[in-house]
Amino acid sequence: MRPVTLLIAAAALAAASLATAQPGPRGPGWAASGASAPGPGRMGGGMMGRRFGPDNTSGWAMMTPAERTAHRDRMWSFKTEGECRAYVDEHHQQMAERAKERGRSVPANPRRDPCAGLPK
Repeated sequence: MRPVTLLIAAAALAAASLATAQPGPRGPGWAASGASAPGPGRMGGGMMGRRFGPDNTSGWAMMTPAERTAHRDRMWSFKTEGECRAYVDEHHQQMAERAKERGRSVPANPRRDPCAGLPK
């Protein structure tokens, strides 16, 4: 292989690896937070955004990554606002109990309504 061809190939490979290492549109660390992008049809009714995460899940900081994943999967499974609200209320109570056990303040209610947009 000629040296010029080798240099061009090495530069192309380096550029390709740098392009794939850049943070996505949601910023660096997004995937590491335990959140993930909704799949097709998961949000229902054209609703944008997530129904889980640090902004709308009470006790997010007290959950393990596995619990966050289970919570996300459960939130994506709801078909109606009623079943979503029942789970969210139960989850908030569990996080309040966990906070008391750890001597922390009871988590506030979510800043965003995680069940908004689901059919009644």
